[in-house]
Amino acid sequence: MSTTHDVIVVGARCAGAATAMLLARRGLRVLVLDRARYGSDAVSTHALMRGGVRHLHRWGLLDQIIAAGTPPVTKVVFHYPDEITPISLKPAAGVDALYAPRRTVLDPVLADAAMAAGADLSFETTVTGLLRDDTGRVTGVVARNRQGHPLTATAPLTIGADGIRSVVAREVDARTTRTADGDGSAFLYGYWDDLPVEGYEWLYAPGESAGLIPTNNGQTVVFAGTTPARMKSVRRAGTAHQAFGSVLAAVSPTAYERVSAARAPAQLHGFVGLPGYLRQAWGPGWALVGDAGGFEDPLSTHGITDAFHEAELLASAVLDIQGGTASEADALVRYQRTRDALCSRLYAAVETISSYSWTMPELRKLLMEAGAAMTEQIELMQALDHDRELTPGAMA
Repeated sequence: MSTTHDVIVVGARCAGAATAMLLARRGLRVLVLDRARYGSDAVSTHALMRGGVRHLHRWGLLDQIIAAGTPPVTKVVFHYPDEITPISLKPAAGVDALYAPRRTVLDPVLADAAMAAGADLSFETTVTGLLRDDTGRVTGVVARNRQGHPLTATAPLTIGADGIRSVVAREVDARTTRTADGDGSAFLYGYWDDLPVEGYEWLYAPGESAGLIPTNNGQTVVFAGTTPARMKSVRRAGTAHQAFGSVLAAVSPTAYERVSAARAPAQLHGFVGLPGYLRQAWGPGWALVGDAGGFEDPLSTHGITDAFHEAELLASAVLDIQGGTASEADALVRYQRTRDALCSRLYAAVETISSYSWTMPELRKLLMEAGAAMTEQIELMQALDHDRELTPGAMA
């Protein structure tokens, strides 16, 4: 089977589905291919920061997240060995609460919105390679569906939104433009029942971190993080639950007692650690968005928000190309420059935080820097929205 579209998006998670939705709402013929099942889960911290919630509100999707029973978060609590610092969230940028939806809630909402806008989504379809013309320009993809049937699709632009191990990034040999020092954070996490929390709770101690995040179905996501070397050591010493308990107790004995009193999950999920990076975000006939183009340590809990920012930026660039107001090169160069400017300050702070090579006074300064960087991102996105003459709901 062979099809032709204006844009092909490889990946239907947060970055891919959001980009497809925005383009389809503007009338483009969009094909989205994803190897996973519709509505399947994904490794995630779930926590949306203010910028991410703002995007969902602008896109007309926040009400669905709330209707799914995602609890509002109006307080963030920082736990240090010698102090607890609660911060009440003040309404700003059109956001009066934060949310941390399960990916089994968020991803289908985004995919459904893309399909409602007219995008053609095909799940359980694996992209195996890219098509190119005689000049080497990418012209589409080759794929196979779950029955093993081949699919060929062509488009002027193919977008890789297929995560850390992006097939698109690999096939175009997208070079790495920035790599974080160190190995990043390693995590164990799971979903606890009967664990009351005060909102987002972040916990830190020398060499360790943890978080408690309220999500759907009355559950709380609890993660424990440390360096990959330390995580390997505790994993070798016992079961995953024992390793988790060892790291959490080192962060906060009080939090360990709270979590131990709740109903634990049968299974924990893990992330082995990966240095943050940025990749070249575009080339002839292709572009990258989300983790395919750049990865930020999960300790930032900012990955979904990053994906939404980049979806807006890339969709705007593609619309400029389609509308004839900019060449492909000019529009995509601007996209990459804006992406890099948007994330550079936060990436630098998170890179140091996730190295665990800080003293507690240094950490507090780094967390303040990360918060300031997130605020700066929102202000930049608001300015770009004004320049594009987009108002809340304009793309709905």
